[in-house]
Amino acid sequence: MNIDGNTELIAHIGYPTHSFKSPLIYNPYFEKEGINALVVPMGCQAAHYPAFLKSVFELTNIRGALITMPHKVSTLDLLDEVTPTVKVAGACNAVKRDAQGRLVGDMFDGAGFVRGIQRKGFKLIGKSVLVVGTGGVGSAIAASLAAEKIAAISLFDVNTSACEGLAQRLVNEYPHIQVKTGSNDPDGHDLVVNATPMGMNEGDPLPMDVSRIAPETFVGEVVMRTEMTAFLLAAQQRGCRVQVGSDMLFEQIPAYLEYFGFKTSTANVLRSVARLG
Repeated sequence: MNIDGNTELIAHIGYPTHSFKSPLIYNPYFEKEGINALVVPMGCQAAHYPAFLKSVFELTNIRGALITMPHKVSTLDLLDEVTPTVKVAGACNAVKRDAQGRLVGDMFDGAGFVRGIQRKGFKLIGKSVLVVGTGGVGSAIAASLAAEKIAAISLFDVNTSACEGLAQRLVNEYPHIQVKTGSNDPDGHDLVVNATPMGMNEGDPLPMDVSRIAPETFVGEVVMRTEMTAFLLAAQQRGCRVQVGSDMLFEQIPAYLEYFGFKTSTANVLRSVARLG
C-alpha cells in the first residue's frame, strides 16, 4: 500500500487496540482495489475521548471513524445527528462529517447480522423474531431488524432492566411493531437469535430450549470463538438454516464502506483478502 499526501484516513478509535481486527480486513481490501485509504488504530481512553473525537475530525483528510469499546455509548452525546438505529441500539459505531460540517453517526453491528440472513434468502418483512440477549450486540441487532419492517419482536435477558429499556426504545421508534419481553421460548418465531455470550466456552448452557425451535425457523448466532457453536449444531440437527457469528463481522463491512462513500464489496471478497492469521 502506497501512503502519500492523498491518503484518506479512517480512524479506528477504542481502547485497548491490541484486539482490533478491522485494519486486517479493510486495509488489504483497499490495497486490492487500489483505494488510497487507510484504517488506523487509535488508542484513546474514555477521559480523553470527547476532546479527541472532535479533534480528529478537524483533520482535512479524515474520511470517518470506526468506534469501538469503550466509546460506543458515550459517542451519542457527542454527535449532531444520529439514526433511529442508533437511538434504539443506544450506541454508535460509525461517525462521519456531513456536507454541513456536522458530526453524524450510525450503527452497523446489527446491519451485518441482517445483511447476512438476507443474503441467505431470509425475508424479514412481516416476520416474528426472538432476540435472546439485549446487551450491546443484541440491542444493535434488534434495532436493525426493526428497520426491516418485521411484525413482532420478543426480547429476553437476565438483566430485565436492560431488556425493558430496549423494548421501550423500540416502541418509541417503531410503534407499529409488537414488542414483548420476559420469555426466551422460541416457539412461534420465524427467526431466533442468540445474542448472549453463551457458547463462548465448552459446556455453556444453551440460550433457549432448542426442542421448541421449529425446523423452518432461521437461527442466528453472534458468538465468534468457534464457527459452529453447540447452539447452532443443535438447531441444524432440527433442520434449521443457520448463520454463524463471524458472518456478522464480514457482512457489516460493506455497509461501512457504503456509509463512508467507498466502493462496496461482498463478505466473500472480504474474507478472501483478510489477513486475520
